[in-house]
Amino acid sequence: MQSPLGETTPRTRSAPPGETTLASAIEARGLVKTYPGPGKSRVRALDGLTLSVPQGSIFALVGPNGAGKTTTVKILTTLATPDEGTATIEGIDVIAAPAQARRVIGVVGQRSGADPGATARENLILQGHLYGMPAKAAKARADELLERFQLTEAAGRFVRTYSGGMQRRLDVALGLVHKPRVLFLDEPTTGLDPESRAAMWDEITALATADKLTVLLTTHYLDEADRLARSVAVVDRGRVVAEGEPARLKRELDVTSLDDVYLHYAGRRYSDATRLTEVAGR
Repeated sequence: MQSPLGETTPRTRSAPPGETTLASAIEARGLVKTYPGPGKSRVRALDGLTLSVPQGSIFALVGPNGAGKTTTVKILTTLATPDEGTATIEGIDVIAAPAQARRVIGVVGQRSGADPGATARENLILQGHLYGMPAKAAKARADELLERFQLTEAAGRFVRTYSGGMQRRLDVALGLVHKPRVLFLDEPTTGLDPESRAAMWDEITALATADKLTVLLTTHYLDEADRLARSVAVVDRGRVVAEGEPARLKRELDVTSLDDVYLHYAGRRYSDATRLTEVAGR
């Protein structure tokens, strides 16, 4: 159902027995995306992908490189347009109203978006200005986030002097400046030491439990998905091949780890030629 403002009432997802049904913050239906391949061929990055992410939950996308995870996130964050299918964020059509959708999402890429030649405080204030925040409000929000992510003492240092863990915390803070309702995290703990990784896990959990944000994360760490996510979707060859609560996915296959679930649905050996073809454009 669409409102006069162009927003669609968030749908409720039907849950399997034992799972709770919640309104959806993210809805993707039948997404298809192709890219130019060798010669006149087309590489099918997404092949009818469908997923639903409940509001206020952590949702993990896992799958092999080239499975379509990055393309999915690009479409949901308005950075790409599907050839077919629909996608909404908090009821907003990301294809028809991308500017409106960007107001309710935060995006933290795998690579840092912070300016290494500026301080953490300067980066956060600039981010606030980019979202139209008045100077006073931007400074107040910057200080709030610096304290939350334990960066206050280092707020005046250039970002290029930060450790990997500090840079990652700043990246998440930058994604939260405008108080989004949905946060996308791309490989949030890649390259972090165990202590920094555990601290980031705690912060991601707090975003959903305390701040009531919806978090969609992509990760290659199956233990991370198992610990953090309420629901996990295994993506392979441009489709969701398995989706559900980690415990249920493991129980259905009578296995003890998500690694076994992943290997059951998406594990296979590739020839070099197949890998090059599938990864191209995704």
